[in-house]
Amino acid sequence: MENYGYTKEGNTQQQNNMPYKSEKKIPAALLGLLVGWLALNKFYLGYTKEGVIQLVLNVVTCGVASIIPFIEGIIYLFMSDEQFDDTYVHNKKGWL
Repeated sequence: MENYGYTKEGNTQQQNNMPYKSEKKIPAALLGLLVGWLALNKFYLGYTKEGVIQLVLNVVTCGVASIIPFIEGIIYLFMSDEQFDDTYVHNKKGWL
């Protein structure tokens, strides 16, 4: 197939200049904001132990502890995509 003056190197440079986009940031933030009392944001990110702890805290405190995932959802939204992935996806930081 003809490349019409574009080399393969030029195409890879265009792909590398694209801004970094996290796949898990927005869904995790929305889960924390909307249904945080179920700890779905923790389970979505792969934090099973933290999710169970969050569920138990919500039961023991009659839902008062659901403020924690709500705050986490806000924090997720204001982080950069790269910082979110470095902190919560690659380094596996379970809590705030």
